[in-house]
Amino acid sequence: MTTLSDLNAGDQASFVAHLLAIYEHSPWIPQRAAAQRPFASEMALRLALQAVVRSATPDEQLGLIRAHPQLAGKAAIAGQLMGESAQEQAKSGLNHCSAGEFAALQRLNGDYSAKFGFPFILAVRGPDGAGLTRQSIIATFARRLKQQPADEISECLRQIHRIAELRLNDLLGSTFEFGPAIMQRSEFLAAWSDTRDDLTCAYMTAAHRKTAAQLANWMHEAGMTVHVDAVGNVVGRYLSALPGAKTLMTGSHYDTVRDAGKYDGRLGILLPIAVVSHLHGRHEKLPFHVEIIAFADEEGVRFKSTFLGSHALSGHFDLSFLEHTDDAGITMREALTAAGHDIAAIGASARKREDLLGFVEVHIEQGPVLLERDLALGVVTSIAGSSRFLVELTGLASHAGTTPMTMRKDAAAAGAEIVLMLEHRCASRGDSLVGTVGQLQVPNGSVNVIPGACKLSLDIRAADDAVRLAAVADVLDAIAAICARRHIDFSIQPVVATGATACAPWLMQQLIRALDRCGLPRFELASGAGHDAMAMATITDVAMLFTRCGNGGISHNRLETVTTDDVDLAARVLLDFLRQFRPHTA
Repeated sequence: MTTLSDLNAGDQASFVAHLLAIYEHSPWIPQRAAAQRPFASEMALRLALQAVVRSATPDEQLGLIRAHPQLAGKAAIAGQLMGESAQEQAKSGLNHCSAGEFAALQRLNGDYSAKFGFPFILAVRGPDGAGLTRQSIIATFARRLKQQPADEISECLRQIHRIAELRLNDLLGSTFEFGPAIMQRSEFLAAWSDTRDDLTCAYMTAAHRKTAAQLANWMHEAGMTVHVDAVGNVVGRYLSALPGAKTLMTGSHYDTVRDAGKYDGRLGILLPIAVVSHLHGRHEKLPFHVEIIAFADEEGVRFKSTFLGSHALSGHFDLSFLEHTDDAGITMREALTAAGHDIAAIGASARKREDLLGFVEVHIEQGPVLLERDLALGVVTSIAGSSRFLVELTGLASHAGTTPMTMRKDAAAAGAEIVLMLEHRCASRGDSLVGTVGQLQVPNGSVNVIPGACKLSLDIRAADDAVRLAAVADVLDAIAAICARRHIDFSIQPVVATGATACAPWLMQQLIRALDRCGLPRFELASGAGHDAMAMATITDVAMLFTRCGNGGISHNRLETVTTDDVDLAARVLLDFLRQFRPHTA
């Protein structure tokens, strides 16, 4: 086995020879990185190699992509692959394709080469290194064939970095204490769903309750005292031996959206459980209690009421939500009672500010910022505020063939103009402001009838409340002007209004120093998505650590993914953060 000392001690030729197979047929990469020796850590070596590729010319980057073989292509058939490539393709069973799979791959290879002019690159060993299935490889191939050339070049380079990461792990015999177990537990929980063919885990369903019980069991095994509170939050406490110790909180939510990914929310529960288990296994106590909260409901899928779990802990649970009904007409009160929860005890879940040191949430980014910068982790500066509305437009339904264009009161056309207006207004600033129409309907629409009604939603977010509120005002004024010009009646119903949440600088700095100690670059970014940390910020200081998402940063989708390597890094950073944590002094 090669060691980092071997790489640091040898001459340049030896260094390049050891790393020759890390980047396919591209010795120029280790040649340029050699000048930076000695490397203080494996992470420093990995980052140096990646930096060489990033700083290369476009022609050099394209040459690197073209140095890779096609999947199940001519070189594979002829047995002419590099040893590493052959092993990787075999690990995913590409040497055992059925006739139909082989034909599909050959067709995709041809179509892809014709469109892009370079081979399709995919780290077929996958996010956990165990190997993707042939079916998922073919599905990914077909999906990426639809991308634009510039985006696909960037994706190919990211996949090359992942391939290099896995090969470097093999070369150096790298081991991961946290990542594999966290990934395995994520897979385990994903098997429990309200639906058969995807992951959906809504509040107080059978799958939700089963997930809560399993999380409680893992917390107990990790050395924590555990209870489930009146709204279904699973609470694990790793107790300090210090008399009068206060509590540092962490955690995230275990409910999901419909057809969800495996890591949104749940990563922020499973990761700290693994870290506490590590501490417990070494009989290591901290000068404060660590409390991990698996929040029962953040997404609001079943009862249309978000942040139920964190609002209960922050003392802001709205009891009127108990009368909300699901699609089957079951009230939240009935669902909680049927699950054995005591409604009268909800208020007792609230924490006292004076008992807390802070709240730190680990979460997948749910976006592409870290991915596009080749960064595994980032520290969140703020969580965007959100303004949501439901808009109803009323025009006049009339015959599509006999009504002149100048005489129409087309509600759908007004809706379409509103969609484009929102897009233009929110794209014009170039900052964190975003606007979305996620719902757009023509009730009782018919192909030969001018729409007399249209319903749409508005979602406007920004990390700066002043920016968001200015956009809201402009959008609402524009809707009024569009409707007046088109002779459309309208109503606008506010649904959600939450202010932006700033992360506490003193907590952010401690996370940044933990990144430094783990050899990772500092990077700060805003969160466009809402998180339980927003509710917890009403009673204590908060901070967030983001982990990179793959597949273009997609989330709230079954394509959501993270790697074992990144998850392990996040766990190491959180462990270091806990060991070095210092309470805030006024």
